[in-house]
Amino acid sequence: MTNSTLEISSAAEKRRRISFGITLIVVGLVIYLLFGLNTVPGTMTTFGLNLLGSQAMEVPDLVVPALPAIYFMAAIAVFVGAYQLARGVRSNGLLIGILAFTFVFAFLMWAAQDKSFNLTGMLQSSLVRATPIALAALCGVISERSAVINIGIEGIMLMSALVAVVTATVSGNLYVGLVSAILMGGLVSAFHAFLVIRFKVDQIISGVAINIFGAGATSFISSRFMAHATDTLNNSGTFPIIAIPGLSKIPILGPVLFENNLIVYLTIILVIIMHIMLFYTPWGLRTRAVGEHPKAADTLGVNVYLTRYVNVTLGGMIAGLGGAYFTIGSVGRFDEILTAGKGFIGLAAMIFGNWNPIGAYTSSLIFGFADSLQVKLQILRVPIPSEFLLMAPYIVTMIILTGVVGRAIPPAADGQPYEK
Repeated sequence: MTNSTLEISSAAEKRRRISFGITLIVVGLVIYLLFGLNTVPGTMTTFGLNLLGSQAMEVPDLVVPALPAIYFMAAIAVFVGAYQLARGVRSNGLLIGILAFTFVFAFLMWAAQDKSFNLTGMLQSSLVRATPIALAALCGVISERSAVINIGIEGIMLMSALVAVVTATVSGNLYVGLVSAILMGGLVSAFHAFLVIRFKVDQIISGVAINIFGAGATSFISSRFMAHATDTLNNSGTFPIIAIPGLSKIPILGPVLFENNLIVYLTIILVIIMHIMLFYTPWGLRTRAVGEHPKAADTLGVNVYLTRYVNVTLGGMIAGLGGAYFTIGSVGRFDEILTAGKGFIGLAAMIFGNWNPIGAYTSSLIFGFADSLQVKLQILRVPIPSEFLLMAPYIVTMIILTGVVGRAIPPAADGQPYEK
């Protein structure tokens, strides 16, 4: 490494250390000014740890003095910021985690002062709300790992959601709806793959077209046919909650992880399977080779076109599962634009997760937490307009896209058509 390279690296590290340090100190001051000065001394915040109707063993609620806890969070942020300026911490993830934890915890202490806040319920809601985002992110991961961008996930999920509820209602079988949604997602994605691989259509334009068509077609069918035939076309019911014997009785973790419906469990299993397939099997090696250097992969005998077709289609099937979540996995009916941008948020989770299945799922949990938090805060009636609370998941998305995404490194050939 040359001296100039070392100097550049040292300067970048110094900028990173200063920016993180100052940010943490500012967050500590914001916690003190916004939450500390507006919290009544002597009030207590109660965090409920039991969920109504859950099979888990009951544990006492967590009662915390609000003001000292807020000051403690502010002190942690300022101390870590000062330490970062003086000595530096290598892990960006650790610094971001401390920053997020201190701010969110202090915010909850302030918002729920003199009230009860069900922490277990919010964690479970976060996991459930993260499910469609994670499935959208997994669709993006498997597609872009083979260098095909698919931003049509939102449209695919909408079409799959509609197909799921209609087929499940007509057949009277939720599993028929689930399979139909998966097939629908695979079919639309295969068409996207055909356009961008066979005819070299711009991948972004093809994805946008799918989104526009999906939103328009589902809205038309919903208002024209389903609105007048709710019982015969739009009333499927939902998958029941499945409690894992033994594990569901664990306090806090039981209701959060082991009392969910089929689609939530399938999502977690998919994350594990995809990670193993992508990084520990010959198929995964070929996929990553096609995404990084398709010419070299072709030279070694890998069928680049077939790999891309298979991956994009599989991604669409995963997005179809995500679409099914919105209807037969959640509310049992279809409403216009009910995905509410979750497909796009999934793309942000994919980037934040660095095109890794586990990273994408972890990122989805952050978005799911933000979505769940805004609902809980509306119930607590905090003095923040509901319109701003509804913006929470999208604000988190923009912060991540503007602040973190620049550091993410996509597959080298991502979005590039392949000419043999």
